[in-house]
Amino acid sequence: MAALRVLVGVKRVIDFAVKVRVAPGGAVQTQGVKHSLNPFCEIALEEAVRLREAGTASEVIAASLGTKACQETLRTALAMGADRAVLAELAEGAPAGPREVATALAGLVKKLQPQLVLLGKQAIDDDCNQTGQLLAAMLDWPQGTFASRVQLESGGVLVEREVDGGLETLRLRLPAVLTADLRLNEPRYATLPNIMKAKKKPLEVLPAADLGVPAGPPRLKVLQVQEPPPRAGGEKVESVESLLGKLRHAGRI
Repeated sequence: MAALRVLVGVKRVIDFAVKVRVAPGGAVQTQGVKHSLNPFCEIALEEAVRLREAGTASEVIAASLGTKACQETLRTALAMGADRAVLAELAEGAPAGPREVATALAGLVKKLQPQLVLLGKQAIDDDCNQTGQLLAAMLDWPQGTFASRVQLESGGVLVEREVDGGLETLRLRLPAVLTADLRLNEPRYATLPNIMKAKKKPLEVLPAADLGVPAGPPRLKVLQVQEPPPRAGGEKVESVESLLGKLRHAGRI
């Protein structure tokens, strides 16, 4: 089986350890907040790097859609093992929803000719879980979502995925689009030597419009973001009967 080229989509999100706060005006506070590589994208990237280390992939390309700030995220991907990176650059405030990301990735597929596209199943900021499915539809490629195990075969890929009833195994013909689930692997840490090496790896910047990303208004619009109401204090009861009485009084049972 000839080694193949793998394209990995990555996204810059607010770090998972940061407490998200709502700014005045009903939007998520992003200024002065630590951002990092989306955890599910890390898993997808780790799987691609493992395929290259096993000799079944010849090159791993990390790609992202966003502003100049996304270059830092792509450098992290390079430090984790990607060979080169591409940024489809957007202006500040331009829409970057699942449709726009899938369009940019579809444009990069035509330009770079990968045989496999790996994505995280979702981003932790919007939880859309749509980009992989949209991209597969745009390319008319087979898709394997929520992958918990990936095994390349001659001309195809075997994907084990988690479903409500247990595990489902799919055999897909290449080229294909896969999205990574949490249990696919455990991503490696970017070591200091690899972080230094990543500064010298190629990072290409392309205007998003050159990849077909529409410049019009977004199809999805967030009207308002609200913090959940503060939790009320707890109360101890002396007996089960007292607990049931309070639950009945509150209309819970």
